[in-house]
Amino acid sequence: MTDAVIIGGGHNGLVCAFYLARAGLKVTVLERRDVVGGAAVTEEFHPGFRNSVASYTVSLLNPKVIADLDLHRHGLRIVNRKVSNFLPLKDGYLATGDGRTYAEVARFSQRDADQLDAYNARLETIADILRDLVLQSPPNMSEGGLLQALPDLIKSAALGKRISNLDTTGRRDLLAMFSQSAGDWLDGWFESDPIKAVLGFDGIVGAFASPYTPGTAYVLLHHVFGEVNGQKGAWGHAIGGMGAITQAMAAACREQGVEIRTGVSVAEVLTEKGRAVGVVTDGGGTLRARSVVSNIHPKLLFQTLLDPALLPADFNERITRYRSGSGTFRMNVALSELPRFTCLPEPGDHLTGGVIIAPDLAYMERAYADARQHGWSREPIVEMLIPSVVDDSLAPPGQHVASLFCQHVQPVLSGGRSWDDHREEVADLMIATVDKWAPGFKASVLGRQINSPLDLERTFGLVGGDIMHGVLSLDQLFSARPVLGHGAYRGPLKGLYLCGAGTHPGGGVTGAPGHNAAREILKDFRRF
Repeated sequence: MTDAVIIGGGHNGLVCAFYLARAGLKVTVLERRDVVGGAAVTEEFHPGFRNSVASYTVSLLNPKVIADLDLHRHGLRIVNRKVSNFLPLKDGYLATGDGRTYAEVARFSQRDADQLDAYNARLETIADILRDLVLQSPPNMSEGGLLQALPDLIKSAALGKRISNLDTTGRRDLLAMFSQSAGDWLDGWFESDPIKAVLGFDGIVGAFASPYTPGTAYVLLHHVFGEVNGQKGAWGHAIGGMGAITQAMAAACREQGVEIRTGVSVAEVLTEKGRAVGVVTDGGGTLRARSVVSNIHPKLLFQTLLDPALLPADFNERITRYRSGSGTFRMNVALSELPRFTCLPEPGDHLTGGVIIAPDLAYMERAYADARQHGWSREPIVEMLIPSVVDDSLAPPGQHVASLFCQHVQPVLSGGRSWDDHREEVADLMIATVDKWAPGFKASVLGRQINSPLDLERTFGLVGGDIMHGVLSLDQLFSARPVLGHGAYRGPLKGLYLCGAGTHPGGGVTGAPGHNAAREILKDFRRF
């Protein structure tokens, strides 16, 4: 018997396994695919060309997780983007980061440039609160008497004290960030379209929503609380792709004695007398354990691996209502040469950043509305990264790879249509969209890898193609992620735990859910 069996070898499962094993527990990780890493993997998708398959950039990976797992010693190297974002326009462009943002924004609006310092300072104040909360377990809001509720009351009081330390401006900003749309928030700060487009893109990344949908201001905030190499809010690239992160994590786990089994799919969580006691694999094998830890999407755990009769009726209802679907269409392309944008045709540092094809918030709003009606936007939003400009291990000399992160598309096509019948058509559209801004891009494509929302669900277990394991809305955050009363990484059955992105603090390659879940599991082991 093992102490803990972890379902799913994605990055959070590996992080959780490391901490449990370091504390002396016997841990086994079961991964359905033939490689660990979940959505953070690097694969060859065209002869000689490798890239991150699903997740594609680094910022949110927690510094404590990096240090505790000693990931750099295990081979991880992260380099900062020279330019944060590049926004091509019909009459010019906007490039941010690397000390150039003020001058760039001033070309469109001096007033907006003068607002940047205040905007960044106030956003950082709120982001710092989120950073403080990332590695904390939420109050569980559990039922029971005072003794049972006391730990959660203490956590709530500590959180309240942290917020009470904000001045009035900070409290008002906090309320706005959790309730407003990204568009309304940015409209209150800036007047020029380009800076609002660059900042507003973070509000709809991984969210099937308009930038004017209430709640997208929090999605924006979620994407700015990270850091790279000690620089807050920065974005970077893992040399070797995102798989370099999870391979380093796997090496750290094995060093602690974790057993990692790939090619093993779990068919059922084994229960006895209302307690999780192990798993049954698709091959019919049984692995008994003192605890079962799920790193998979909450819907997959509770609706496919467990008998609903074992769970409270209201809990089942809430899981059924749990919203998942990010409107993401993900591609990788092999390129014979670098793209040349009409507004800035020569190669340069602008190609090291995230290239955002969506010139203003109105474009993003139309893309969402069109996708809701048609199935996918006929003028889609595309973010393109070209990691080979900073990492020559990904492509043959003189050639390149690009990640295309495309929105908006319906997570599940309406009208009985299947993504299997439309994936090639939409992939053509995404490439054509880039080609409009960088003529010749289409002709430079040597090969491509397509992941529609259905592909993302089949391959990585991302229900509805949701890269966050569930919508980042106020009713699905913190103590309510995935369900209020089970927000502290403990499932409704004894011995059952959750450590994936369907728990606090949500999606992104952070390692935080795995870190926090391990702490709660170890508390229970010490107690019982």
